Amino acid sequence: MKLLKLSLAAAVCIAGATATTAMAKEKRSLKGNMTLKYNVLPGEANSLSEMFTKGEWYGRLRFNSFLWDWDTEDYLTGGKKKDNWAIGIGGSFEYKTAYWNGFGATAALYTSQNPWHMDKNEVGYVKAGKDTFSRYKVKTEGTFGMTVLAQAYLEYKRNKTSLKVGRQIFESMLTKSNDTKMIPNTFEGYSLTSKYFSGTTIKLAYFLKQKLRDHTSFHDVITFKDANGESWANNDDSAVNKALSYANFVAAGKDPNHDLIVAEIANKSLIPNLKLKLNYTTVPEVVALGAIEAHYKIPVGNYNLVPGFRYIKQWDRGADDIGALGVAVANLKGKSAGYDDPYSVDSSVWMARLDLKAKNKMWWARVGYSKVADDADIIAPWRGFPTGGFTRAMAQYNWYANTKTWMVRGVVNFDKAGLVPGLKASLRYAMQDFDDNKAGVQADSNIVHLDLVEKVKSIPGLYLKFRTGIVNGDDNTYDINGKLKADPSYNEYRFEINYLF
Repeated sequence: MKLLKLSLAAAVCIAGATATTAMAKEKRSLKGNMTLKYNVLPGEANSLSEMFTKGEWYGRLRFNSFLWDWDTEDYLTGGKKKDNWAIGIGGSFEYKTAYWNGFGATAALYTSQNPWHMDKNEVGYVKAGKDTFSRYKVKTEGTFGMTVLAQAYLEYKRNKTSLKVGRQIFESMLTKSNDTKMIPNTFEGYSLTSKYFSGTTIKLAYFLKQKLRDHTSFHDVITFKDANGESWANNDDSAVNKALSYANFVAAGKDPNHDLIVAEIANKSLIPNLKLKLNYTTVPEVVALGAIEAHYKIPVGNYNLVPGFRYIKQWDRGADDIGALGVAVANLKGKSAGYDDPYSVDSSVWMARLDLKAKNKMWWARVGYSKVADDADIIAPWRGFPTGGFTRAMAQYNWYANTKTWMVRGVVNFDKAGLVPGLKASLRYAMQDFDDNKAGVQADSNIVHLDLVEKVKSIPGLYLKFRTGIVNGDDNTYDINGKLKADPSYNEYRFEINYLF
């Protein structure tokens, strides 16, 4: 395995060096949300052999660094807060075959290595940088670094419709690749995407497994902990519901292995200037979420005014079987204090935003608001954030029950303004009002979040990104039991380099 990692790293470096002069057109480009746009795709093949000879290779070199500075550390007294850092160095190789009679295939191998890292006994303190390595691997094998075949699927395309079978990225409202670290979040199963109907995109998926960004193997889509009680071996996403654990499913007489079903339809042609999206996401016999989202563009001179909203309804589809055991499934941490009905996950969240966008795409501004019902926390451990695009700031989870959030955001494209080639800046300010009474919910906080992204014009394929989050939290909040909540204040800094070839 060590030789494989070294060979992969060497091959990526060699390919990157030769690609700079050999490639006239950038095969891929990075979008603002770090997803990839494919500018060059394989064409059609006339034979099975041509599927491979006419395929396309894609490469990526990547460096990611993270520094997390708590306002107050408490690890010396048994707490969970210790200043931490992480560095990931690696990249990926992806190969897409050409299409023969509609059939094709894709495989993508990713690696993240950690030549510099915190001590092995400190990995539990690492926050944002934890996705540059596998905590489970460090704990069980004593080694850092990970290499994984995160994508490997067969595909059939016809009539603007694509059917994929295998390991894949699937972007929907609540399932995302969230590729902001080193390796994307992917799923294993079946998906269908169709643009057959004008102005409409239909997505359907049936997934058997998920692989979070810091895992080297695929795991359950919702179950926390495994049969041995290991919290880093199954779905340990930061937004996972810890009450929905392997042991609790078994104790309730339920299967701890689950599937994830997604159905989504988006339309932008039914009514002029209206974008509409409907989504249904469910883990059968556990939970279901239904959502509607709409945005309407109103031209105003040299600007567009765009009001939008999203509403998500969450239904209990069997999580209350665990609740019947006296387990507080309503809270993501399994704590009942402050919840009217802690044994059900029925809930909802609504949010709205208003954008003002310059038609020349030089800048845009947003104000957003979200409110979670005072019922249960929203369950979404698939890296698609319920409040994303409305009120969520970097590293924040503001979909706990009875949480209210205001956000203002501004984006300036310095390249289009003729000031700095390739540079774009985004600044957000969010005010998060959590429920003070709830024991399993953090204290209130305000966050300033700045992103600076440069697409280096002199070196095609090179991207630089700097991010910082400054969080100022309430250090004097007591829950309904009279216990002082931890001060959530911290400063976070990230720097990332991407080179695509």
